Amino acid sequence: MRSVLFYCLFLTLAACSGSGQYISTSDEGQGSILTGKAQQGLSLADFGSLMGTNTGGLPINALLWRASLDIVSTIPIDDVDTYGGTIVTEWYSLANSPNERIKMTFFVLDLELRSDAIRVQVYVQRQENGVWVDGGTDSALGRKLEELVLTRAREIRAAGVTETDN
Repeated sequence: MRSVLFYCLFLTLAACSGSGQYISTSDEGQGSILTGKAQQGLSLADFGSLMGTNTGGLPINALLWRASLDIVSTIPIDDVDTYGGTIVTEWYSLANSPNERIKMTFFVLDLELRSDAIRVQVYVQRQENGVWVDGGTDSALGRKLEELVLTRAREIRAAGVTETDN
């Protein structure tokens, strides 16, 4: 039974390869077994070398990442993409303004600890007649959160430096 399923799967994949019998003979690298076309994109070995050794395996600044998680730790998180450097919160209402809610997206953009390596988007919705209506973004709050993340990242770095000097 398994061999029949395997054979059907193989025929299905082979049918997707196109009508030509092109086998790559160029020096572009190893080709696909099914299509014969040259390899495109990154291999797993390339991906490992891109991550570097100074970031603990992250392709983003680890201090900014940790600081962002610290800042957003009291709000429910909707999505986290470590390798993309994004944190998305769920919609969250503050106790003093129940008819307004915010959703934040943190973007860690670089390996360096710099002010342009972090960007925070704050989306606002207001409740009108029982329906949530988009209110755009709050760029002032986004900048304040960026400053908080930078300050927290510097604190984490300073704490790490003092710990290793002892």
